[in-house]
Amino acid sequence: MTGEDEHGDDNGETDRHIRRRSGPLKAVGFAVAGLLALGAAGTGWVYWHLNDNIKSVDIDSALGDDRPAKSMTTPDGSVSASPLPTEALNILVLGSDSREGEENQKLGGGDSGGARSDTAMVVHLDAGRTEATVVSIPRDTLVTRPSCPLSSGESTEEAYGVMFNSAYAVGGPACAVKTVESMTNVRMDHYIEIDFSGFAKLVDALGGVTVTTDEDIDDEDSHLTLAAGTHHLDGEQALALARTRHGIGDGSDLGRISLQQTLVKALLDQLSDISPTRLYSVADAVTASLTTDTGLDSLTELISLGQSLKGLSADDTTTVTMPVVTAPSNANRVVAEEPEAGELWESLR
Repeated sequence: MTGEDEHGDDNGETDRHIRRRSGPLKAVGFAVAGLLALGAAGTGWVYWHLNDNIKSVDIDSALGDDRPAKSMTTPDGSVSASPLPTEALNILVLGSDSREGEENQKLGGGDSGGARSDTAMVVHLDAGRTEATVVSIPRDTLVTRPSCPLSSGESTEEAYGVMFNSAYAVGGPACAVKTVESMTNVRMDHYIEIDFSGFAKLVDALGGVTVTTDEDIDDEDSHLTLAAGTHHLDGEQALALARTRHGIGDGSDLGRISLQQTLVKALLDQLSDISPTRLYSVADAVTASLTTDTGLDSLTELISLGQSLKGLSADDTTTVTMPVVTAPSNANRVVAEEPEAGELWESLR
């Protein structure tokens, strides 16, 4: 399968601007770490309910051993390939526009089947959890999509010059992970996905989110109109902001990524100061919105991840967009800019 109609019509130029901001995994981390207090005061039913909320996919079994090696820091400080576990983690975080369920359809997923990965971030956590790097991958990046296993036992065909977000559409989480690993040669240790309705519910559970935009936004596709300035958004409006691209700048996916990073920072500020009265509703929204790999599919594992991130500050986290240039074959698509993109991925191995 090659050259299929990949969703979106975006154009983008190279984005070299690196921001020092807290990433999405810390936002999730604050929420699940807060469950420690909830667990101490709550009941077994509360723990069971929140744990039962979490959905998972077995990425490791689906992909087998044909993957980049994990990396291990040796005593002399050098890095060597090793299949053994390591403290450093690379986590693929996807925001999906799932069309399943009435709520997702109402929020913009449409009335057809399937889903796409509207947002993709690779979160790298160093071994000591003292630094993090969050790399956003533009969804309209043209890539070689590898052959991916399907739940039916069959496999997709390798495809050349297709949009990055097509991987999730044709092969689900396993194909998204395999495509990222193929294009970066970086092992994804974990996978986290949040869908439309889950994101909106999280924002509403927090009582909304306050963001400041630098320019007017008027996007018919995301149904969002905002004047430049500071706004307090409910869940549906925040989701529209995260999806907006045609109403800002040159209409590229790079503009949307910048908005998403601003939104993540605003959510983090609120998650770090959750009131006790909102703790359960936030925990319920977080866990119900997540699909993870089987290594993170329990409350205990998420809490452990959250605890490990508590020491990270905004100054410890670098947020950057994968370097890209306009694709020679299509002015509305981008490709990785080399050698810059390769050097960035090398730094995460």
